[in-house]
Amino acid sequence: MRAGLSSKDGHIRIDIGVCTYRRPELEKTLHSLAMLDVPANVDLRIIVADNDSAPSAAATVDGLRVSLPYEIAYVHCPSSNISIARNACLENARGDFLAFIDDDETASPGWIENLLRTAQATTADAVLGPVKATYRPDAPRWMKRGDFHSTFPVWVAGEIITGYTCNVLLRLDTPSLAGRRFNLALGRSGGEDTEFFTHMHKVGGKIAYAAGAWVEEPVPPGRAAFSWLAKRKFRFGQTHGRLIGNQATAMRKAKQLGLAMAKSGFCALVALLFLFSPVRRNRYALRACLHIGVVVGLLGVREIEQYGAVEVRSS
Repeated sequence: MRAGLSSKDGHIRIDIGVCTYRRPELEKTLHSLAMLDVPANVDLRIIVADNDSAPSAAATVDGLRVSLPYEIAYVHCPSSNISIARNACLENARGDFLAFIDDDETASPGWIENLLRTAQATTADAVLGPVKATYRPDAPRWMKRGDFHSTFPVWVAGEIITGYTCNVLLRLDTPSLAGRRFNLALGRSGGEDTEFFTHMHKVGGKIAYAAGAWVEEPVPPGRAAFSWLAKRKFRFGQTHGRLIGNQATAMRKAKQLGLAMAKSGFCALVALLFLFSPVRRNRYALRACLHIGVVVGLLGVREIEQYGAVEVRSS
């Protein structure tokens, strides 16, 4: 469905996919969706994709059916592989658009309206919104000052060439998304969303950004640590390196390998120069981790596991 158009009855139908795995915050996420400012010509429906081996979220969803103003489809899709859950949302969507929000996030009232407005104005295949981190009082000071956990898109030469699923709206009838699914092999390590959007963009998919479509994500104690951030940056780098390496000639791969090694060394050196400036020091140290990940990804090393039981323990 292209910009400005709606279905035969004049309504635009949007499914909201919430992938969940043993998260008590799910209830708060669903309550935030009930508070959305929804345009009169928009019909919302929620898909909860439960990725646990047992249907542990079913009782929560059933208990909210009466209080939420939208239909909720519950899908049990075991187990412990985020790609399975994301694909379940794609396969069970029946709207014109599918939005994704994480099960520990809360949506701002204008979230879906801002995503849709940008999709209609730009005719983009996917629209990303910002994820604003909220920190506990005991989180490290440098972390709060530098806001290391918020998520925003990255522009390369004036365009967005990849994306994320923690805040996005997908136009389901676009050719770049036809039959596209998240890679099951990356469902435990992460990076499945980066690969999904990178390939979507390579076949002509356009990605836009709606700055006003924000959601909030609390940073639990297990993530309020440099080690967690370093692990995430390293994995991002691995995915990026693997995507480059999969389609590069031997000469280009060698060039990219040398470039990533140089960047990691440079960032490590600058981190040392900013030894007494925690925000700058850690920002460059994390960039060094990212580029080391690129090196490892180019060498073909498999991504580290971070979802499933590992993610539950760290949260």
